[in-house]
Amino acid sequence: MTDSNDNIHERLYHRLSEFGSFKAVLVGDYMLDQQIRGAAERMSPEAPVPVLTARSQKDVTTTPGGASNVASCLRAMKAEVRLVGVVGADREGEELLSSLSSSGCDVSGIVRDPARPTTVKRSLVGLAQHRHPQKMFRLDFESRDPLSTDIESKVIAAYEACLDGADVVCIEDYAKGVCTTSLCARVIELARERGIPVLVDPASRPDCSRYSGATVVTPNRSEAELATKIPAPTDGGIDHGFALAEAYLERCGAASVVITLDRDGAVLQETGNRPEHLPTRARSVYDVTGAGDMVLAALASAMANELPLPDAVALANVAAGLEVETFGVRPIPITELRAAMLEESGQSQGPLRTLEVLLEELEVHRANGLRIVLTNGCFDVIHAGHVAYLREAREAGDLLVVGVNSDAQVSGLKGPDRPIFREGERLEILGELRSVDYLVVFGEPTAHDLINAVRPDLYVKGGDYAPEEIAEHDLLVELGIEVRVLANRPGLGSTAVIDRIRSEG
Repeated sequence: MTDSNDNIHERLYHRLSEFGSFKAVLVGDYMLDQQIRGAAERMSPEAPVPVLTARSQKDVTTTPGGASNVASCLRAMKAEVRLVGVVGADREGEELLSSLSSSGCDVSGIVRDPARPTTVKRSLVGLAQHRHPQKMFRLDFESRDPLSTDIESKVIAAYEACLDGADVVCIEDYAKGVCTTSLCARVIELARERGIPVLVDPASRPDCSRYSGATVVTPNRSEAELATKIPAPTDGGIDHGFALAEAYLERCGAASVVITLDRDGAVLQETGNRPEHLPTRARSVYDVTGAGDMVLAALASAMANELPLPDAVALANVAAGLEVETFGVRPIPITELRAAMLEESGQSQGPLRTLEVLLEELEVHRANGLRIVLTNGCFDVIHAGHVAYLREAREAGDLLVVGVNSDAQVSGLKGPDRPIFREGERLEILGELRSVDYLVVFGEPTAHDLINAVRPDLYVKGGDYAPEEIAEHDLLVELGIEVRVLANRPGLGSTAVIDRIRSEG
């Protein structure tokens, strides 16, 4: 069990910074996911069904799905991915292979089978009042027939060719006929001969013995209930998860089992050990699609980077939580996962950050398309002019980062009797302003290093001078960063305020 006094998320935050690239072989069912979005605001006059109105082909999006999504998740976790599986000899297969290859995956292990179609899941998504997405219907093009002997032999040969140098093997089984009992047995056997761990995201099957010999199998609650024939109690609960984990491990013959339990986190059962519960934080669930894919990828990354299995499961819990907060599927990159670990550990309360942590969080925001604004100053003493220009700065973007001069620099800039308010006091006051998203202290005489590190979309200053008079102007021009001077209020400079207080005292 994990020591209750040990902050596992803080430990994972630091370990994630050490994660390197790794080589993963992914075997499974590769698919295309299509979404057709449109307005769903009227009923058909011909039948009591809603009508979805799409405006053009721009409303149709196609993304890799099934094992293809696992590949995207592995890439986000710094993996070099070699893919093994089957697609049809059709236009959809060409599109899927092209997409996977463009994302940096090695698709040489995927076999074309003219006897079966490429699996396509086509979802119709209606937007009520143009803003509330809701999946209305799904149409699947697929074959669930087991692979022919000839095609299976080709897949196994392709798999053997991909194993050299692999750090981990993943099996993503969606019961589309690729992960037959004989193919799974051979995949696991060849990996074990080379000492390579095998992780399995199983299909919903009454018999899980085809995964015998795997290192880790990761069924969800309902998959485990089907395979173990243990019915779900009315209240769910952790004890039910323990019973499922013990029974599933016995039936599947793997070295360990991780039962994912939605809001209850996960239960880890390793051979010879007692089951261990790893809780997770309750989140707003928008779409559970892809959560199992992200769990498999996060576990693979953790094991390739030699994390203990309980820590790997805790990492996967957080990754799955981030996934379900997104409508549709979205690979969770390590930078975002690391920022989430910081939040889970309780270290990111309030806006104050170290520069290292700030840059990681900004990388996530930047990837999500947010406009970042940076300003800096002494903020000693804070007055209405500061408040006005910080508010205006925040309105110019999506996030406002405020660099605050250290006490030593304030003394150097303003004189030996400054600062009036020490660093901690200034940060506390600024942290209460709604306009401020992030605070970071810097100890250099100018903001050159801070600007170079943050690389904002917009840099602002408050004052009564031209942008060309800003000390950092040449650097800002060199970096192509927009510059603005905002909200000068005559008579409200800090020095003027301090002089007035002293004169009236």
